[in-house]
Amino acid sequence: MALDTADTGLDFDPDALRERYRLERDRRLRPEANDQYVEVKGDFSHYVDDPYVEPGFTRAALTDTVDVVIIGGGFGGLMAGAQLRKAGADTIRIIEKGGDFGGTWYWNRYPGAQCDVEAYIYLPLLEETGFLPKEKYSYAPEILAHARRIGEHFDLYKDACFQTQISELRWLEDEKLWLVTTNRDDRMKARFVIMSNGPLNRPKLPGIPGIDRYKGHSFHTSRWDYGYTGGDTTGNLDKLADKRVAIIGTGATGIQCVSHLGRHAKQLYVFQRTPSSVDLRGNRPTDPAWAKSLTPGWQKRRMDNFNLLVSGLPQDEDQVQDGWTDIIRNLSAMVPARLADGAAMTMEELERQVELADFRKMNQIRARVDEVVKDPKTAEALKPWYRQFCKRPTFNDDYLPTFNRPNVQLIDTLGRGVDSVTETGLVFDGVEYEVDCIIFATGFEVGTAYTRRAGFEVYGVGGQTLTDHWTSGMKTLHGFYSHGFPNCFHLGITQNALTVNFPHMLDEQVQHVAALIQEASDRQARTIEPTVDGESGWVRTVRESPQANLQFRRDCTPGYYNGEGTAGSGAGIFEQLYGPGPVAFYDLVRDWRAAGTFDGLAIA
Repeated sequence: MALDTADTGLDFDPDALRERYRLERDRRLRPEANDQYVEVKGDFSHYVDDPYVEPGFTRAALTDTVDVVIIGGGFGGLMAGAQLRKAGADTIRIIEKGGDFGGTWYWNRYPGAQCDVEAYIYLPLLEETGFLPKEKYSYAPEILAHARRIGEHFDLYKDACFQTQISELRWLEDEKLWLVTTNRDDRMKARFVIMSNGPLNRPKLPGIPGIDRYKGHSFHTSRWDYGYTGGDTTGNLDKLADKRVAIIGTGATGIQCVSHLGRHAKQLYVFQRTPSSVDLRGNRPTDPAWAKSLTPGWQKRRMDNFNLLVSGLPQDEDQVQDGWTDIIRNLSAMVPARLADGAAMTMEELERQVELADFRKMNQIRARVDEVVKDPKTAEALKPWYRQFCKRPTFNDDYLPTFNRPNVQLIDTLGRGVDSVTETGLVFDGVEYEVDCIIFATGFEVGTAYTRRAGFEVYGVGGQTLTDHWTSGMKTLHGFYSHGFPNCFHLGITQNALTVNFPHMLDEQVQHVAALIQEASDRQARTIEPTVDGESGWVRTVRESPQANLQFRRDCTPGYYNGEGTAGSGAGIFEQLYGPGPVAFYDLVRDWRAAGTFDGLAIA
């Protein structure tokens, strides 16, 4: 039975909030969905140039053969390399287009860049490398340094290729090897290939009319131009003192860098389409007494505890105690009151209670805006009107106060976005804002073709391309491999399950991949490949598995979580995932491995 305001003693009207959320969602829907963004190539290619390396790098082309090629030097690639190294693999080559390890944290060096999941569970392999972050939430330099620490600890620099981009992968049937060609004229071969390209790696730009006409300075936040702004990741952007700056985008990146821009720019215009949910960050130094109390296995236990909580499974203890788990604590406090009479709660009632807990949390978020931002009109525009997990929540103590600065102006585009770009600035609602610099905090491609985001094609048995094989949607077994593409593994969001703490997901995945490579080695097998039936069975499982949050995503305001308002179409980051979620998925693949029959997989 549904609950109403009277029998819960609420101090808000749920129906009114639902209606407000619907109205705000509808005003932001755009028929072009993902096509509203511009692919970064051609005239826009300078937005992805690497600003952190010296030009002119050369090296001799490689034509050798290695055990494993790992594509991508972020946490996924590093964790895969570490796991394989621990298993005894010798020739492991990581190929990375950046100038060093780090992945996202190699590119994202904008001022204020910081992890939004606590560092004790976000930074992988802490126990193995003997490192403990100095704060609960690490800033970018510490995260990048840890990526390098992993590379050094597991001797992954030895065969690594940096500043190198894959041109194509091609399966050599006669040799049972992958031919890997690159922009450095490499023609190396590998027994196994692990693709760890990352889900958010290809920057995107908004398709604003006239975006190619602007004659001032501009850059994407994933390629921050400190030569223009001055300063570093800690701020001190002293070269902006006489500059008028516009930033487009108020997602996780914008939330972190806006305060630094506002502190130093002569004038800052923040162009907002949809406000973020901004909660307290509350960062603090690592407690030495707590650090001394840790016992072996502490990081995995803490990761599991967090993952269970944010997956909606209340635990006896909340080890992390942060904004991510706060809503679950709210729910845990509400549900026992409803069960005092010993009656079982229906799924309808449970979903209702989750919604009420969400309403309560978002009311707190909106109240915080009123408490911090002095101008009522600006405060109202900064309030998010949607469920908390419609977009990735953000946590920052300096973002909202920035709008109290006289040199900072919020340009709320009422959900429409910027109207046009001129040679000298940006236009919204008939007003041109002339600026010296435009900064695009517009994120990365989601929902576009996998090989487009990877930047190369994969040619399997008989020359079939992965693009063609996945033309009607991904086809894998458990998200790790596809029929016709032997010995090729995928890490990331590919028909598996996504967690808030992305490195936890990668940790589970690399353990699976390493175990199967070890199984092939033990059998002296040459190939690992799903059968046709195994692959089609898993595709059917994914498509038919109950999508518990599909209606939730359809009701959400547009964003990359729901394919810009097209949830169910296959475009959002949560599309084509295993419906029951990460906890169930990890149990499933662990049990599958433990059974030892490897159903649906041919190891020959």
